[in-house]
Amino acid sequence: MRPPITADHVEQYRRDGFLVLADFVDADRCAALRAAAERLVDDFDADSHRTVFTTDEHERVSDERFLASGSGITCFFEEEAFDAEGRLRVEKRLSINKIGHALHDLDPDFEAFTYTPELASLASMLGLGRARALQSMYIFKQPDIGGEVGCHQDATFLYTDPVSVTGFWFALEDATLENGCLWAAPGCHRVDQGGALRKIFKRAGRTDGDGTLFEILDATPLPEPADLVPLEVAAGTLVVLHGLLPHWSDVNRSSTSRHAYSVHCIDEAATYPDWNWLRRSADLPLRCLQDVAA
Repeated sequence: MRPPITADHVEQYRRDGFLVLADFVDADRCAALRAAAERLVDDFDADSHRTVFTTDEHERVSDERFLASGSGITCFFEEEAFDAEGRLRVEKRLSINKIGHALHDLDPDFEAFTYTPELASLASMLGLGRARALQSMYIFKQPDIGGEVGCHQDATFLYTDPVSVTGFWFALEDATLENGCLWAAPGCHRVDQGGALRKIFKRAGRTDGDGTLFEILDATPLPEPADLVPLEVAAGTLVVLHGLLPHWSDVNRSSTSRHAYSVHCIDEAATYPDWNWLRRSADLPLRCLQDVAA
């Protein structure tokens, strides 16, 4: 059992905008979640649904399937999964970029992994009075074709007033320089370090078919990858990310995958505007970690 969270951990998080907690989950739980993800991929009809996930803002396309995924479980392909004729370059299980975005509320294995007293307690200690689990993603970072995730702030994509989104990123396999570990800009979430929110990602209209757009709030560029520090971590590690912290991960050209599970939570007391791209259907309300884990 891992040591308890201390005041020093909280201070580190406030100072750096991220917190690395080794051995937060054990090897058996990591293996069980990997198996649950493999089951979902096995059941996925790759011929019927070919939505590709990209974080390149010049190439981003928000189709109806993506915009409806806040209330479902959807597989998204890597950008390099298909050849010029539209055929998969490699088998399906090595072509999926991620699964999202309501795994934690629709799949019992992911629900059990997410709603734990340990995570609820940590969220409270880090300032989320009542943490609503808004979005979850299983990220594969596939061998050879695992896509780059450009430098960004999570509050761009999951905005609340005030900013409250917090990312809980679980390494299910070792994350290294070779297979595309996270990189972060220590302290750059703070106002005194230029931590203003640069942009927000909004729905262009009221329906899923209206698409999305970026609204610029501050034209100051985010840090370049060369200005970030790598977060190489072992499987079982939890990395917590402040919503204003710039972070990035490189493409994976290695022969080793980098599976991870990410949950984004927001404070129940904060306002979540309805122009956010991620919406929940009325029959699937958000739940608080503290309530379900109790």
